[in-house]
Amino acid sequence: MTQLRLLASLDAIPAPQWNALAGDNPTLAHAFLDALHVTGCASAESGWAPQYLTLWDGERLAGGVPLYVKGHSYGEYVFDWAWAEAHEKHGLAYYPKLLAAVPFTPATGFRLLAESRDARVALAAGMLKLAKDSELSSAHVLFPDDRDAEVLRAGGWLERTGVQFHWRNPGYANFEEFLGALSHDKRKKIRQERRKVFEAGVTFRRVTGHEATGADWDFFTACYRRTYRAHRSTPYLNRAFFGLLGERMPGNVLLVIAERDGFPIAAALDLFSASAFYGRYWGAMDYVPGLHFEACYYQAMEFCIERRIPLFEGGAQGEHKHARGFLPSVTRSFHWLAHPAFERAVDDYLAREGSHIAEYVDELNDHSPFKK
Repeated sequence: MTQLRLLASLDAIPAPQWNALAGDNPTLAHAFLDALHVTGCASAESGWAPQYLTLWDGERLAGGVPLYVKGHSYGEYVFDWAWAEAHEKHGLAYYPKLLAAVPFTPATGFRLLAESRDARVALAAGMLKLAKDSELSSAHVLFPDDRDAEVLRAGGWLERTGVQFHWRNPGYANFEEFLGALSHDKRKKIRQERRKVFEAGVTFRRVTGHEATGADWDFFTACYRRTYRAHRSTPYLNRAFFGLLGERMPGNVLLVIAERDGFPIAAALDLFSASAFYGRYWGAMDYVPGLHFEACYYQAMEFCIERRIPLFEGGAQGEHKHARGFLPSVTRSFHWLAHPAFERAVDDYLAREGSHIAEYVDELNDHSPFKK
């Protein structure tokens, strides 16, 4: 007989059992999530209080949800600020709320980690019970895969759609073959961008966590912080977290380091497995036209082609990716709100928003960067 347990840390969950349910998605790996917690990036102190909902069959882990009680809406990439503001205007508390997600990571994947549909149904029901029993304003599940979406949809959760841009590799032999699939103007633009970077004397090193040195991680961290400063915001992650990734997940981490005259000038961090590649963070100490596209997209595409990785998720936002071969992909999130009037209002809003998203995706598909 299975039993639900709520855990405030991953310490009580054997890593092999969790990883067996998570599959090969590095953003769901025990090591990735634990690194976020132990370095303080996602902790009660930072407004991400872990409340892992787990399902046990004796001593065997049969299911789990990366679950948090959130004191704010930062680091989620599915924006509910307007919902929080509406609660506040009516004298209702929106925070804390319950959130099933990978902190700071808008990558699709399992959120109801389980072997069977029955176990996923039990986890979804357990989340709702926890939210109600704790008298929280709401519960949210961000970027679930289709398997989990079906369970949440059947359970009556409100569904919200969004758009990301993903690049797919059908088995290109090299980057030139990819370019050959594009329309003439898109192919020409990419070649021009790449040429400008290399004519500026920039070269690139692609190193996995196995080859990355402490100096590489120091430099990337400086680049990452500089990007946040440029946007007048506070970085979510720290050097300790990046160091743990390199230590614990060396085969799933890629650093792309741009150099000129023997000195590093920019760096990008990506995560990958055999089935997918996830673009994450970047920063530059010097401006070179086209450097962002080369470091974050073209170098990553070449890596995917070399490793035969079929999918490259480019992360949140970025319509500019479309012109570079990334196609629109509909993402989903699911929501439950405790207050009936707010739930009805949000349901109505999501229907209108979803219609606009569908029209936007159709328009993008009508202007594909690939040859007709």
